[in-house]
Amino acid sequence: MEPIIQTQALRKIYPRAAAPAVDSLDLAVGRGQVFGFLGPNGAGKTTTIGMLLGNVFPTSGGGVMLGKPLGDRQARRRVGYLPEKFQFHEFLTATEFLHVHGHLYGMDRAARERRIPEVLELVGLAKRAKNRLREFSKGMQQRAGLAQAILHEPELVILDEPTSALDPLGRRAVRDLIVHLKERGTTVVLNSHLLSEVERTCDEVAIIKAGRVVRQGTVEEITAPSSSVIVEMETLSPPLPDVLARFGSVAADTTRATVALSDESRVPELVSALVAAGGRVQAVIPMRETLEDAFVRVMEED
Repeated sequence: MEPIIQTQALRKIYPRAAAPAVDSLDLAVGRGQVFGFLGPNGAGKTTTIGMLLGNVFPTSGGGVMLGKPLGDRQARRRVGYLPEKFQFHEFLTATEFLHVHGHLYGMDRAARERRIPEVLELVGLAKRAKNRLREFSKGMQQRAGLAQAILHEPELVILDEPTSALDPLGRRAVRDLIVHLKERGTTVVLNSHLLSEVERTCDEVAIIKAGRVVRQGTVEEITAPSSSVIVEMETLSPPLPDVLARFGSVAADTTRATVALSDESRVPELVSALVAAGGRVQAVIPMRETLEDAFVRVMEED
């Protein structure tokens, strides 16, 4: 897949800092992907985004974005960005706010008039078009920020914690918006601490720790499989619990059991033993580490 972002040994050292904010960072984001950028606070995510956008100058190393060197002004015109700590002009209405940003993007009046109602509809603010931003909740202001990030139909959208102020319905709307952008061929870089959202949304993720990328790949590549399985049965009446216990530790209710097998190759043997004991097996579901579990594991590694 053609990279839309690629960095080589990107490094940033701030004066008087005890360690580099970003250290020899190699990153590759494929065109058309939804890419998750993960890491704990202070890991270097915001500094990295700043260097990608040209707002922070690297100490060494470099990279390309949209086929241009980092910071190139023509490339930046093709990028939409929602910062985590946004500050908007609260005296403007939602429509006026988007007109200002559309003008900054270089959109003419006709293009703005066409596009503004579309993006307000996409982010669920169509009925609030004439309300001033000061009347918006934090979550609604975040939606307005999403609208400005996609207003000029950019090739690349960088979203820094776009769901931090949103309720579950708002987070679902953002997921739908990201899917909409992907279907249009837009690349989305998503920085979020809500790892369940990233797991549902992203094609590929990178985990950054102490300024370096320590893992990059699909969610399936980063999360580890488990030898545990969930067994769903018509009933778990005796002697089936005793059969399950022979294969490992068990947590069970009346129809469902989680079995920690010593080896995943024992699954066929487990099913055969249950059937031989009169059990009616409805499903055997292999368990896998969640992205949150994998993230914690990577953070705890030396």
